[in-house]
Amino acid sequence: MLLAIRTFLCGFWLISGGVVIADAGREPTDVNYQWGVKIPMRDGVELNATIYRPASWHGLKLPSIVTITPYISDRYHADAQYFARHGYAFLVVDTRGRGNSEGNFVPMRVHDGLDGHDIVEWVAEQFWSNGKVALRGGSYGGYNQWATARNFPEHLSNIVPIASAFPGIDFPMNYNVAYPYGIQWTTLTSGRTPNGRTFGDEDFWQRKFLEYHTSGMAFAELDKLVGNTSTAFAQWQQHPTQDAYWAAAVPTNDEFSRINLPTLTITGYYDGDQPGAMEYYRRHMQFGLSDARVRHFLILGPWNHSGTRIPVQEFGGVKFGDAMMFDAFALDKAWYDWIMGGGSKPEFIKDRVTYFVAGNNEWKSAPSLESISDQTLALRLGSDFFTHTAFHSGNLLEQQTGSVTQTQYVYDPLDTTWASKQQADDYLIDQVEVMSTDGTGLVYHSEAFTEATEITGYIRLEAYLELDVPDTDINVTLYEIKADGSSIALTGETQRARYRESLAEETLIVPGEVNQFTFERFYFFSRLIAKGSRLRLFIRPSNGLYNQRNYNSGKPVSFESKADARTATVKLHHSERYPSKLILPVVSR
Repeated sequence: MLLAIRTFLCGFWLISGGVVIADAGREPTDVNYQWGVKIPMRDGVELNATIYRPASWHGLKLPSIVTITPYISDRYHADAQYFARHGYAFLVVDTRGRGNSEGNFVPMRVHDGLDGHDIVEWVAEQFWSNGKVALRGGSYGGYNQWATARNFPEHLSNIVPIASAFPGIDFPMNYNVAYPYGIQWTTLTSGRTPNGRTFGDEDFWQRKFLEYHTSGMAFAELDKLVGNTSTAFAQWQQHPTQDAYWAAAVPTNDEFSRINLPTLTITGYYDGDQPGAMEYYRRHMQFGLSDARVRHFLILGPWNHSGTRIPVQEFGGVKFGDAMMFDAFALDKAWYDWIMGGGSKPEFIKDRVTYFVAGNNEWKSAPSLESISDQTLALRLGSDFFTHTAFHSGNLLEQQTGSVTQTQYVYDPLDTTWASKQQADDYLIDQVEVMSTDGTGLVYHSEAFTEATEITGYIRLEAYLELDVPDTDINVTLYEIKADGSSIALTGETQRARYRESLAEETLIVPGEVNQFTFERFYFFSRLIAKGSRLRLFIRPSNGLYNQRNYNSGKPVSFESKADARTATVKLHHSERYPSKLILPVVSR
């Protein structure tokens, strides 16, 4: 999803960092902290922690909240102040090899979970601890919680994974499609120091990413191009599928079945880590015990990556309704009070799933994801035009009547036009690319909705595609087009053709064959489609600045170069024999 990569870039580093959190009636002087506390790991390595406690502690036994981060503990000072003022011990721990912790930082490997276990048990043994320890954190800190939970520390009370990265699913690749941001992130976490200014120099990264695209070099050489050769980045290129390397970083199905903790999962519709957060949630729902499942709560809102922690009402050119703004820290505090302090269930959490209906400015609840929608709307793809523009598009109809049985676009991977265009700040409403499409993408519009309609959940596209190359990357995005012609991006997915059948192994395309592609990894969203609005489905090559370039040769994509380039003609069939259709989850209640 192109727009999700943008929001991922905007928020991965900023989450909780540098934010002053309002806390009426409290002064920052009522918190004491202890810097440079060393926590021993089982192998003798010592990790560095900063401990915050309320100044009024006076020897009371305290429940504890722990954040483990590769982003240097000082960035969570505001978080720690907030929770310490409210009666918790709060520890921020530098991950192994980062900040003032010993050892070597190896992203998303076995030490994350083992160290997490040892930290939890160390905290529980301290004289100021009451033995109840919770975890908290976003992005890498969300992944770290699941990595710790799979090691079953005895005193782990609950977890609050926010915008949680799932290695191999959404970082450093999205369902087997890598992206250049991976090297930007490894630069952020290289060595022991923060490196935040280098990471945040968007002019530098845009220039280097554009140089990668226009030079025709192999993606695997990107680390050398930016001047920071990375062992982790190089390893990632050797594992383009969901293999044992990625499986080793996350809980097994058996471990999910034994993780029996109160859990509060938080993610957003435009959060680049939504696929990861939801993958943890789905697996826990599938394999967890019944009492664990009923204690796992999910909150989804119209947020980008950083907005999952500090919600902002306007981003990407869209201002969402006032009701989406709430005090996320107060919610977390209420959660910890409920689970560890004998408080009541947070008022905000009405049921196991809480979600925001954009366009209607309303929070709603449901007992499960599956119970939200009660109808499906299937729209057949069809067209009277062999190639498309925004104004001569295909259609989305319940009963298809188009006069042609197939449409097509052409993708030349040596054409770097879109890589050279910087994505607009109003990327959620920008229509430049679709308006420029003329044979380089496919556009389908529905009829105007005769009444406001809530669409909530995961959409699904069943498309019958014929390619003349062994492989290519295809991006699909769904938009609401309002009666005045304005647009808002709702959800999207990018699929690599060779992985259409399995993420574990590739099946290259046989040129000329028609294959059913099932796009079912769209981002979850909820929106009330206004009366008079239409839906737009935009299908095109994935070839923007923040994408890995697929040269369509069928060779390992990370090692292809422009010498391997093949122009792809992608034909989409929509006939009685090949009934391509878009399936939408509708809420009528």
